Amino acid sequence: MIDLKNTKKIKGDASFRTFFRKTKNNKSSIIVFTKKEKRKNLLIYDGINKILLKNNIVAPKLFFEKYSKGLIEIEDLGEKTVFQILKNKKINQQIIFKRTIQLLNNIQKIKDIKVKTFKNQDYHLEKYSKKILLKEASLFCNWYTPKVLNKKNLLITNLNLKKQIKLLIKSLKLKNDTFVHRDFHVSNMMYNKNEFGLIDTQDALIGNIAYDLASLVDDVRFKTSLNQKNRMIDYYLKLNPQIDKEKFKNDFVILSVLRNLKIIGIFTRLSVRDKKNNYLKLIPYAWQLINLRINKNKIFEQLKEILKSNFPNKIKI
Repeated sequence: MIDLKNTKKIKGDASFRTFFRKTKNNKSSIIVFTKKEKRKNLLIYDGINKILLKNNIVAPKLFFEKYSKGLIEIEDLGEKTVFQILKNKKINQQIIFKRTIQLLNNIQKIKDIKVKTFKNQDYHLEKYSKKILLKEASLFCNWYTPKVLNKKNLLITNLNLKKQIKLLIKSLKLKNDTFVHRDFHVSNMMYNKNEFGLIDTQDALIGNIAYDLASLVDDVRFKTSLNQKNRMIDYYLKLNPQIDKEKFKNDFVILSVLRNLKIIGIFTRLSVRDKKNNYLKLIPYAWQLINLRINKNKIFEQLKEILKSNFPNKIKI
């Protein structure tokens, strides 16, 4: 049984989970609580972490579970994120970003995905299907547009947006054959014992090889220059000469735009539904990232016109 003495609540993510750090005999662990109706996510989290650990990627080990109570105890990977390291102006960002891309390269080599959860059930990674991509990008239409558009324009705008989202998804060229963390950015990487470890892994799927690099390079939480973004992409492609560069760059920009539309929708939902307003400040940079990718790219011409007509203060030409 988990002893809740000597525990301290710690800042969590944008999810429904609650986190505590437990300290005993100079050793620490993390206790994760979730609502009973969401406890299946703990099985998913355990399964994906076991896949990572099996493939020599640093991720939290499971110490104890009380599934009936929606509770697990896991390894503590420390308090320092790669985001915090990069905030140190004395740090050579290029070296740190190279290490994050090396980590990405390692998780994309994962082939052995056969594991059992703590309920002794086989865990199967799902495919990052077109249906899931559409559902995610449509969060922009479900939450953001109703908040900022009048009812007269809302219906037709959402219809046009979803049509363009579907066309962009159809324009993806690479297969869904790669382990995708799905939230691969520097806030979800822990620096511990000179190693980079991954947290917030429960959304992982088998998907497009360009997705996680788009998450890292066009990270809404950590601003980088265009020069830095290009250097990261170039370094990744240097590590992966087997990749078709044209197909990869096509999919990279599409997935970046779809992801940031999704993020704007999620951050709006967190505010409207969950009363978590601290993510709203990140929305302007998400718009900047969308601008960066849709400008001077013919594949986005119709989407750009829709966004420019309905969100003129957001789309800069």
